[in-house]
Amino acid sequence: MKLREVIEKLNATTVNVSDPEKEIEGGYAGDFLSFVMGKAPENCAWFTVMSNVNVAGVATLAGTGVVVLCEGAKADENLSARVKREDIDLIETDYDIYTAVLKYNNAD
Repeated sequence: MKLREVIEKLNATTVNVSDPEKEIEGGYAGDFLSFVMGKAPENCAWFTVMSNVNVAGVATLAGTGVVVLCEGAKADENLSARVKREDIDLIETDYDIYTAVLKYNNAD
C-alpha cells in the first residue's frame, strides 16, 4: 500500500516523509534492534516504541520503508534531525503497537 495510506490508517503525524506514494510492503513489530536488522522485510512498515537516534541506523541497515513510532512515542531531537538529513521515512501514532498493526492490516 502507499505510504500516504499508512499515514491515514494510523491517524499518524509525520516526522519525515520523502514520497507519500512510496509502496510499503508487509510489516515488522519489534524493539530489539538486532532482531529488526536481521528479520524485518525490506520496504516494510516497522512498528516500534524506540525513539532514539539508533532507530535511524537500524532502519537504514534493514531497508525498512517507514518507521512507525507507536503508543505516543515521539522521536527525540537527534532522531528527528537524522531522519530528515538521511531521508528516512518516520511517522508517529498514538495507537498501541497491536492496534496499529491491526489497522495497518485492515483488521480493526
